[in-house]
Amino acid sequence: MGYRVAVVGATGAVGREILKTLAERQFPVDDIVALASARSAGQEVSFGEKRVLKVRNLEHFDFTGWDVALFSPGGSVSAKHAPRAAKAGCIVIDNTSHFRMEPDVPLVVPEVNPNDVKKAKRGIIANPNCSTIQMVVALKPLHDLFTIRRVVVATYQAVAGAGKSGMDELFTQTRGSFVGDPAEAQQFTKQIAFNCIPHIDRFMDDGATKEEWKMAVETRKILDPDISVFATCVRVPVFIGHAEAVSVEFEEPVDLERARAALRDAPGVVLHDRREDGGYVTPVEAVGEDATYVSRLRIDPTVPNGLGFWCVSDNLRKGAALNAVQIAETMIALDLLGHHRQG
Repeated sequence: MGYRVAVVGATGAVGREILKTLAERQFPVDDIVALASARSAGQEVSFGEKRVLKVRNLEHFDFTGWDVALFSPGGSVSAKHAPRAAKAGCIVIDNTSHFRMEPDVPLVVPEVNPNDVKKAKRGIIANPNCSTIQMVVALKPLHDLFTIRRVVVATYQAVAGAGKSGMDELFTQTRGSFVGDPAEAQQFTKQIAFNCIPHIDRFMDDGATKEEWKMAVETRKILDPDISVFATCVRVPVFIGHAEAVSVEFEEPVDLERARAALRDAPGVVLHDRREDGGYVTPVEAVGEDATYVSRLRIDPTVPNGLGFWCVSDNLRKGAALNAVQIAETMIALDLLGHHRQG
């Protein structure tokens, strides 16, 4: 049995990646529609190598009879249209931050908490923040072994996390630097070319940015409410691929070889950790890949039961599109999709 699938925000970077991922993974599609704002209606987007979809206007679209809608249009648009789709009987998998911390909306990473999809009482499931997703995929096998108490993480986040306009700004500033053009910051608060900006999303009252807050609260919701997380999130001049330096303190003593074995066997993780030049994975190498790569695994002697590692992942794939598609696949595996059409 195939499914009727809607992709909302289909003209954006994540929406296009969702369409690409659905095709690559041969998701069982009977019918598919690409939706976006009125100004994008009529544009064409690719679905696989042979199909082209004409974008339709989200505002007037009736979700009745559609099985699943993968949303990535921006928080205010999801706030308006996701409940409308869910009310029509269409399961919504939302990639924006709007619903993530609502108690009756599950926040799901299929390698970590797949059964939480059963808690979608409102018909909406939230896709976590890109930087949270790759971190919890790596943390899950370690938490199962040693029980995490505290995580300190510094992120090195690609400009693709700010959308196409962020990527365009890095390109324009980089090119401009070679011909003497001034670097005008528009999407970011400071020059991003050849620079690092310790500021993603808005500042909160305690001095953290909202991106840092998201990593803390989302990790607790997905993995364990008792875990403390302290994050510093940094935008770096990389087009695609987030990297993270993660330091973890556990309840129990850490055995490095057991940690290695657990990561090696963990779903969604590739352990690539050789103590030699180039024996680690960088963001450039993760582009287009589905895995979260873990490298530089080592004991941290400065805290009790400490372990540090480096992880990288393609933020448009596992950090967004792939995770959303995997949620839909999980729902199929648990026989939770399409019941309104089986009668």
